Amino acid sequence: MSDWAGIVWLFVLLAGNAFFVGAEFAVISARRSQIEPAAERGKRSARTALWAMEHATLMLATTQLGITVCSLLILNVAEPAIHHLLHGPLGLTGLSDTAIDVTSFVITLVIVSFLHVVLGEMVPKNLSFSFPDRAVVLLAPPLVFVGRVFGPITHALNWAANGIVRLTGVTPRDEAVSTFTLEEVETIVQQSTREGLLQDSTGALTNAFEFSAKTAREVTVPLASIETLPPSATPADVERAVAKHGFSRYVIEDERGTPVGYVHLKDVLDLEGEEFDVPIPAASIRPLVDVDSDAEIESVLAVLRRSGTHLARTADPFGRAIGVLFLEDILEELVGEVHDATRRE
Repeated sequence: MSDWAGIVWLFVLLAGNAFFVGAEFAVISARRSQIEPAAERGKRSARTALWAMEHATLMLATTQLGITVCSLLILNVAEPAIHHLLHGPLGLTGLSDTAIDVTSFVITLVIVSFLHVVLGEMVPKNLSFSFPDRAVVLLAPPLVFVGRVFGPITHALNWAANGIVRLTGVTPRDEAVSTFTLEEVETIVQQSTREGLLQDSTGALTNAFEFSAKTAREVTVPLASIETLPPSATPADVERAVAKHGFSRYVIEDERGTPVGYVHLKDVLDLEGEEFDVPIPAASIRPLVDVDSDAEIESVLAVLRRSGTHLARTADPFGRAIGVLFLEDILEELVGEVHDATRRE
C-alpha cells in the first residue's frame, strides 16, 4: 500500500469510527416522543430508528464492535504511511536511524491520537448530543444494516455482556430510558421558569407537581362543615337549601349522621305536584364512592372518573366516615378556585 493510500484509509477509518460513535450516542439520547410522530406518518427511517432504540443493547454491541475494529486499524494503517513520509524530512536532521524511527513513531502517535479523539470521537458525539432526534433518524438505518450483516457476532457479544451483568444481580435492559421522572420534569419546569423560557402565570404547572404529593385527607371537607339534608328530605327541602346556600349538590345523611348519598339540583327539577312534598325517590339519590383518607389524590380522581360521580365519602383507617371529598376541590388543587354557578357568596 502506498503512503498516500494509507492516508486516505486513515480518514476513511476515522469516518467509520465517527459514524459508530455518533450512532451510539444518538440511539441512547434520542426521545421516542420526537420520533414516533414521523414513524406514524409512515417514514421508514423513523420506524427503523424506533426499532434501534427498542434494541439499544444490541445496537451498542454493533457500535462497540465497529469502534474497536476502526480504532485498531487506524494506527496500523496510518503508522507505516506517516512514518515513511516523515522519514525523508527527519533524515535531513542528521539523526540516527533509531532516533528517526522513535521520533516518527511519536509524531505519528500524536497526530493519529489527535485526529482520532477530535474527529473520530468528540465531534460526532457532540453533534449527536446537539441533534439527537435528527441524528438517530439519519444514522439508525445504516447501523441496523451493519448489525444484521454481523448479526451472529453482535448477538454473541450482547449475550455475553448481558450474562456478566446478570451475575452482578442487575437485570439488563434492551431499551434506552426515554422518559422523565416527575422530579426531573419539575426541575426542568423550575429551571425554564427561572431562565424566562416558560411562564406559569396561573400556577397550573406548579400546582400539578404539588397535586401529586397530596392525599385525600388534605382535600376532604369535614362532616361538620358540610350542608347536609336528612334522609326524609323532599324536593322542596332541596329548593330551600339552594335558595339559602346556593350549592347545586347536597349530601344526604342517615339517622346516625353518616353520608349515604347525595342529590343534585337537576335530579329534582322535574318533580312537581305531590312528588314535590314527599321524600326524594331513592332512584334520584346518587351513591357515594368510598376512598381511603391516606389515598393519593391522583388515585381518588381516577376513582371518581371511573364511577362517574362528583363526590366521595372519605373514611379513616378504621372505616369511619370523616368527611366528603368533592371533585371541585380536587380540580381547584390544579387550576385554582372554581366557583359553583349557583353558590351564594
